[in-house]
Amino acid sequence: MQNKTVDVIIPTYKPDDKFEQLIDRLERQSFPVNHIYIMNTGESFFHSESIHKYSNISVEHINQEEFDHGETRDKAARKSHADRIVFMTQDAIPENEYLIEELMIGLELDGVGAAYARQLPEDNCNDIEKFTRTFNYPEQDSVKSLVDMERLGIKTFFCSNVCAAYNKELYESLGGFIRHTIFNEDMIFASKIIKSGKKIAYCANARVIHSHNYTNLQQLRRNFDLAVSQRDNPDVFEGIKSENEGIQLVLQTAKHCVKIKKPWLVFLLIIKSGFKYIGYKLGYQYYRLPFWMVKRLTMNKEYWK
Repeated sequence: MQNKTVDVIIPTYKPDDKFEQLIDRLERQSFPVNHIYIMNTGESFFHSESIHKYSNISVEHINQEEFDHGETRDKAARKSHADRIVFMTQDAIPENEYLIEELMIGLELDGVGAAYARQLPEDNCNDIEKFTRTFNYPEQDSVKSLVDMERLGIKTFFCSNVCAAYNKELYESLGGFIRHTIFNEDMIFASKIIKSGKKIAYCANARVIHSHNYTNLQQLRRNFDLAVSQRDNPDVFEGIKSENEGIQLVLQTAKHCVKIKKPWLVFLLIIKSGFKYIGYKLGYQYYRLPFWMVKRLTMNKEYWK
């Protein structure tokens, strides 16, 4: 494993102190990072001068109209000559110095083509979001393959580019990320990995600190875009329902709220879940909506230009 090289790719937009913390921790990993490629949207917003003290970082600036969740990441991946590539977001902070090492261990498992990290909640994370992190990112490792489709459904394709590592040779052989997508490029590519007969590893010991306290409206917009990505990629998602997974999350979260003696959170959960559901339903039928409404509902306005 130590003979393998690894590059890290990070799209950025108005990076802040979290991003600088991310870079500093990446530079202190037990498994050394060969090169860090930063794809930054909006040069005037990039003020992270501290990264220049590192010699293994390159920054490419693009305009906001050029950014695409799939194509921008793929453009950076094509620059890399490493054996393994790790994609991260600018707000995902490695919990310790073993993040890259643990991901590389996951990629060494038999037949594994991608490995993704566990996401831990930040200190300011609300109780509902904390449980969501636990639900989606449990303490136990797992490996998913085509045989798990009937049991796991859409979760078979779950893989998050908040922090995920890929076998570079396999990535290129399968064509890389989709070039135009509203988001969800990670799950779309994960479906290619699974359908090719390879596997996806979840590495619970590879940990990043990453969470969001979305408002109800933000959650509606996120689920709108999620549904758009599913509607636009029927070859991946058609016939695989995602609502069942959402229902399980709501039920388990409600039980958790009662268990921690905060039953009033169930009311907030119901409201939040309603916004999620409405967003998803609207997104799945987006082509029936007037364009002005689509622009109001989406989180990713550049996608529609």
